[in-house]
Amino acid sequence: MNNVSFEDLSQVQQYALIDASKVLEHSYNPYSHFHVGATLVSHAGELISGTNFENAAYGSCICAERSAVLRANAMGIRKISGVAIIARGATFDTEEPTAPCGSCRQVLYEVSQISGSDLWVVLSSTKREKIILTTMSELLPLAFGPLDLGIDITRFQQ
Repeated sequence: MNNVSFEDLSQVQQYALIDASKVLEHSYNPYSHFHVGATLVSHAGELISGTNFENAAYGSCICAERSAVLRANAMGIRKISGVAIIARGATFDTEEPTAPCGSCRQVLYEVSQISGSDLWVVLSSTKREKIILTTMSELLPLAFGPLDLGIDITRFQQ
């Protein structure tokens, strides 16, 4: 994990973080009042964004990262290079980057295996004052995925 500035990010990573910042404004969060935006970058350079969507049955909530993955899947996009994640509260900006929860890390790891590469991950505080550039393998060490089960995922890699 590396602390970096916005200028240190690649152009596509910058675009993804800007896009994630925009989409977090569409967060549906009547319970936590916490806005999260996530933008995936496909191998072809497409940006696919998602935001958190809460529910009165709290267990039915979906995080921004999984929202973006589901959207990409619905679009037929499964080859992903990386993801940018940013968050803010209703009345405050985050001072530290917001990292994916455990469920999102597991789903993003699955995406890494489908993609055939370790995803890069950009985590940012609201005003981009603190940015961490990392990878899925760093966020989820000793991970367990479909390849560990001997599952042939090649038909999903197209």
